[in-house]
Amino acid sequence: MNNTATIINDGMNYLVEKLEIVETEIFISQIIRKPIDYTKWQREHYASLSVSELNKKAVEYTKSNPLS
Repeated sequence: MNNTATIINDGMNYLVEKLEIVETEIFISQIIRKPIDYTKWQREHYASLSVSELNKKAVEYTKSNPLS
């Protein structure tokens, strides 16, 4: 497992790659301004899905967002 600094660096690089720098700054400012309970959010969005439904969504996402 990577150390915290490496994870943060990798995350920032990914955000900048996917969103560009300005959108990354907006994203980070919103996360800081409006803290989110990720566990609660995850449960609200995915808890009602069966394993097969969750898998289907993951496959669809992977097809529409291929690794470059």
